[in-house]
Amino acid sequence: MDHRYSALSHLECSRCATRYESGELQGTCACGAPLLARYDLPALSGQLSPADIAGREPSLWRYHELLPVSAPEFVVSLGEGMTPLLPLPRLGRALGLPRLLMKDEGPLPTASFKARGAAVGVSRAAELGAAGVAMPTNGNAGAAWAAFCARAGLPFLVAMPADAPQITRSECVVAGAETYVVDGLISDAGRMVAPVVARRPGWQDVSTLKEPYRLEGKKTIGLEIIEQLGWRLPDVVVCPVGGGVGLIGIWKVLAELAELGWLGSPASTARPRLVAVQAAGCAPVVAAFEAGADTTSPWPHARTCAFGLTVPAPLGGFLVLRAIRKTGGCAIAVSDEDLLAAQSQAARTEGAWVCPEGAACLAAVAQLRESGWLAETDEVVVLNTGAGLKYPETAPTDLPVLPLDAPIPA
Repeated sequence: MDHRYSALSHLECSRCATRYESGELQGTCACGAPLLARYDLPALSGQLSPADIAGREPSLWRYHELLPVSAPEFVVSLGEGMTPLLPLPRLGRALGLPRLLMKDEGPLPTASFKARGAAVGVSRAAELGAAGVAMPTNGNAGAAWAAFCARAGLPFLVAMPADAPQITRSECVVAGAETYVVDGLISDAGRMVAPVVARRPGWQDVSTLKEPYRLEGKKTIGLEIIEQLGWRLPDVVVCPVGGGVGLIGIWKVLAELAELGWLGSPASTARPRLVAVQAAGCAPVVAAFEAGADTTSPWPHARTCAFGLTVPAPLGGFLVLRAIRKTGGCAIAVSDEDLLAAQSQAARTEGAWVCPEGAACLAAVAQLRESGWLAETDEVVVLNTGAGLKYPETAPTDLPVLPLDAPIPA
């Protein structure tokens, strides 16, 4: 194989392993399961090393051989990637985890990790000639895809629940997306989007895992964590799970790096335990995990203040379950009360105003340490998927207004 910008070779069904061509727009497999991008890793292993990546620009496109876009001229970028991997020493001491780290996705364009999937998904859709793309969203994914579609000049339609954060609705509107607000959940929005796409020639449904390339952008979280640790693995990675794309992506890239031989000797390549965190008000993955089931069942009456976790029927639920079981991980649900307390604690102890979904992970870590599932010696990476600034309603600031003649207390 000549050295190419991308080593993408084909697409493969995540359930039945049917092979699909990667040179045309694809949705899900005929069996209904998500398609996964596959790369010519044996050929790439002799041509690329971590040292080659080290000198490249600090964006997620530094890993372009392991991404699906075929040439640099097709890349649609807003400078995304290489977010901080922050030690949390004070919070870690309080929780009994002195090696606690946070992968902070808040600095990304549109202030959430959804920018990763949007950058790669929009780039690939535009490269393959999509006339437009459409999706349902809980907020942040729509905001990210709206921005990147505007950057690419690609028409974009989005439908979101009426309860989605107002900021994300504004982001879609200001970027020129065809925006609809739905009186229901993301699953209801998805049922409204699908027939519209069917009536628009050349349009693609880019709902979670209904196209193969958003996942490829999300997997760069795992690539960055490992590179930032000096190409070694942490003991545990804790991820919030709504649709589950972030966790699935990390699991996928771990397998790719192991095949490339970048993770050391076979004795040192045990994968980190992956933890799926959900809200108690919407926990289909946790319910399936605890029941020993291989697939999730729809969650009734889903509701949580961590709005990105309000996914009652994740298409990739079976992949999340597979990932956590294969790595010796677990699934855990936390209450809104606990996650909001964790959000406040992180801000007070570390100056980190994390999003509610990231706060759910911190609450889960506290519970897992208390139960003994996490040990004091574990190196734990928590994924904060966005900036808390996008959720002002989770931090009330009802303060009294001082009269001008009233002194501030000494």
